[in-house]
Amino acid sequence: MIHGEKAHSCYFTRDKFKKLKGDNKELLIIPGAVHTDLYDNMDVIPFDRIEEFLRKYL
Repeated sequence: MIHGEKAHSCYFTRDKFKKLKGDNKELLIIPGAVHTDLYDNMDVIPFDRIEEFLRKYL
């Protein structure tokens, strides 16, 4: 799960992450980012971490 630290709904992602079971999960909170930064702000989207996670678990 990936969320911007300053997004108004960040609490929702944190709460849902806590309920996930298993060890194939990761929570990335992007410092200073708002919700829409993760749509099109190429400087804050953690492409390397996304790729690493997908290669490991898919």
